[in-house]
Amino acid sequence: MQAPEFSPKGRARDYLSALRPHQWVKNLLVFMPLIAVHEAGVPPYLVAAWAFASLSACASGGYLCNDLLDIPHDRQHPTKRRRPLAAGRIPPLHAISLGAALMVGGLVLAFWLSVATGLCALLYLAVTLTYSLLLKRMLFMDILALAALYATRVLTGGVAVEVPLSPWFLSFFLFVFLALAIAKRQNELRKLREAGQSQSGGRAYLAEDLMAMAAFGAASAIASALVFLLYVQQAPAVHQLYADPQRLWLIAPLIIYLLGRLALLANRGEMDDDPVLFILKDRASWLAGLGILAVFIAAL
Repeated sequence: MQAPEFSPKGRARDYLSALRPHQWVKNLLVFMPLIAVHEAGVPPYLVAAWAFASLSACASGGYLCNDLLDIPHDRQHPTKRRRPLAAGRIPPLHAISLGAALMVGGLVLAFWLSVATGLCALLYLAVTLTYSLLLKRMLFMDILALAALYATRVLTGGVAVEVPLSPWFLSFFLFVFLALAIAKRQNELRKLREAGQSQSGGRAYLAEDLMAMAAFGAASAIASALVFLLYVQQAPAVHQLYADPQRLWLIAPLIIYLLGRLALLANRGEMDDDPVLFILKDRASWLAGLGILAVFIAAL
């Protein structure tokens, strides 16, 4: 497929689109460890911002690699065929060079902070590339890989600012991330069924897997709320961080509402391809998030 001629401005826009800067919002998870311990100082947040920049560079390099490998399948997809690489608007050699530069640059930034942070960024890239090359075509392993990528962002933030991450913290976010990754696949399977197709291109799922996927998503949402309640009830740190920790119980139904509603919308095919970006644009999700924030403040 021969790439069409574009103006320099149009070509720059295509390159920027291929980097998917809107996906960098996921890297804000590096700030979660600081927020969890109620850190008020500015310097730790500057360190976390450096880690954010590192992961963002690595992520964009990973997206370019993923899109290169997915060109044949993306060209058959109703929406992904518009991606710059699939549409032939970016030469593959340019994507390879830019992707490699971004990944190396991201690792340099991470190792500049500390060896431990650099190893976390390296782990993030390893999971990303393994996902693109292999795991995305393996049944349910792709979902676990996506959840692991979310968790690695949190881990990188904790390591960068030297905030220990408790098992409660990691367990809670693991189930939240699992629910988000499942919602992404639910949405894809619903659209696959609506298109009258039985199997997704380049994936190991069948349209008939939709109901089983919905059950896994619901279980993950409930598990995240349960872990949070156990944390409130049993973790010693709760009484050190909150004056009235029992108020935190009100967060559990909000978590179930947020993730449960997301799962239902994904099951209907009414969600964007990415659940995180959907949450950021969805008014009801914002209201649930503000409710969670209000409860946290009330418990201080």
